[in-house]
Amino acid sequence: MNFIFISPNFPTNYWHFCDHLAQNGVNVLGIGDCPYDQLQPGLKGALTEYYRVGSIENYNEMYKAVAYFAFKYGPIDWLESNNEHWLQRDAELRTAFHITTGFASDLCMARSDMYPEGHPHIMEVLKKSEMKRYYALAGVPTCRFVVSSEGLDEALAFAEKVDYPLFCRPNVRNSKLPVIELADETDLVAFFDHVGEDEYIIEPFVTGDIWTYDAVVDAEGQPLFESNCVYPPVANIIYDELDSTHFVAKEMNPELRDAGRRVLKAYGVKSRFVHLEFFRLSFDHEELGKKDDFVGLEVNMRPGGGYVPELINYAYDVDIYKAWADMICGATTTDGEPLPTAPGHYVQFVGRRDGATYQHTPDEIRAAYAQELCMTTRIPDAISDALGNEAFIARFETKEAMEAFRVYATERK
Repeated sequence: MNFIFISPNFPTNYWHFCDHLAQNGVNVLGIGDCPYDQLQPGLKGALTEYYRVGSIENYNEMYKAVAYFAFKYGPIDWLESNNEHWLQRDAELRTAFHITTGFASDLCMARSDMYPEGHPHIMEVLKKSEMKRYYALAGVPTCRFVVSSEGLDEALAFAEKVDYPLFCRPNVRNSKLPVIELADETDLVAFFDHVGEDEYIIEPFVTGDIWTYDAVVDAEGQPLFESNCVYPPVANIIYDELDSTHFVAKEMNPELRDAGRRVLKAYGVKSRFVHLEFFRLSFDHEELGKKDDFVGLEVNMRPGGGYVPELINYAYDVDIYKAWADMICGATTTDGEPLPTAPGHYVQFVGRRDGATYQHTPDEIRAAYAQELCMTTRIPDAISDALGNEAFIARFETKEAMEAFRVYATERK
């Protein structure tokens, strides 16, 4: 099997995906913009060959790299980055080289006999407005919406129906574009004066924590592993420069499991690591449901970002990288029991900011929680907006103990 892994060196923990593929006998071929001599030793050992490009953004360079590997090693079976930023580029290259184990970028090809029946087109997993349709097919409520490309008049009419405040997000994830809260009509008009050609999805403002359904799904569409993470609203973390905190729950929430599985079925997801996002309502909502009900937010057809794989491993004493590599090599739930998901541990991620002044130093945290800490690390600048600059990951038997750690590690002067 020939597997091309795009940007295997970033995030830095992703080399484990390559390592387990290689251990399974897969021919792992890397393409990235990092010089070879700067790759981690473990990654070098996992790769059969590495092709450096000047920029992954440059399609022509990437096309030549894939063509080189196809010429040298034969047909490419898989091409993945497992990275949100590169999903569309992955799809473009798959389409160009007729790689049918992932999403296509060409709508006609995605609907052709080459791809499994019902296989989604890449924009159906990248555009938030398209995701709404699949949540609806799954019977999961979502917020009503309008997209900015429909114009100001449509947005004003929408606001009259749902009232303010409104929440605006890029319709396709783009880290360079801000999310925007609109308090009234004046804000909405001003927003359209400056939005330009960027397309936003505009929805009612809903409060609640974000819960994710994380799963490795086999070739039969059945989850080999399931877990869930809990996040505060991420937009607040980025734009208010708050500490980044989220945790993996000790046990899978049964209502979330049911909603996640229904979304998998609606999309026809097979052979993929997924990270599906839901709001858990903090109050009764006339249209969306009761307090604590789950509302569809967005789908991510890749692993949870940052250190989510590590959190899962520490929570359940599993190797999620191996589970993913085994799935790529054909492992299904019929081959044996799914990986254990309970009883597990509560695992808390805390990402602190360099510019903040805290009550407790990193050394004091390491001393106070020497038994509970699983990992501490500096966070790469490229993902520090969302995750902070210095990470502390610790696990606990009770939610109360986990919360005490979160407070201790984030308390500011």
